Amino acid sequence: MSVAELVRQPGRDYLPYLTPYPHGRGSTDPGTGSADGSTSVPKKKGRLVGLGRRTRSVPPSSAPPPFVDPEVLTAQLKDKDDCISLLKTQMAAQRAGYEAQRRLNQQMMEMMQRMYPNEVFPNVQDP
Repeated sequence: MSVAELVRQPGRDYLPYLTPYPHGRGSTDPGTGSADGSTSVPKKKGRLVGLGRRTRSVPPSSAPPPFVDPEVLTAQLKDKDDCISLLKTQMAAQRAGYEAQRRLNQQMMEMMQRMYPNEVFPNVQDP
């Protein structure tokens, strides 16, 4: 069966791969070999022929981690530290703004209670 026919078949999520062993695991068509075991698929020493196997996108866990220059890591850490300090500064400014707004709201409530002593105002909690 040709590759084009395999692709056109409905419901095929993957294509089988060819191995240098015609009747072994993963062969595409076990009937292609002749009685003496030869096959029309060319063999190369230890290499896959045809579509090949899917490669792994993640290295195995036993592989050593890739080398990264310490200067690059230091620069990345400095950039992250700068970002963190900037965010802390922005959060402090926001907190100061919230505190100023809370004091203003409290002053307005006190003024309204003095202006309307018989009125009951709801006690709204600040976020």
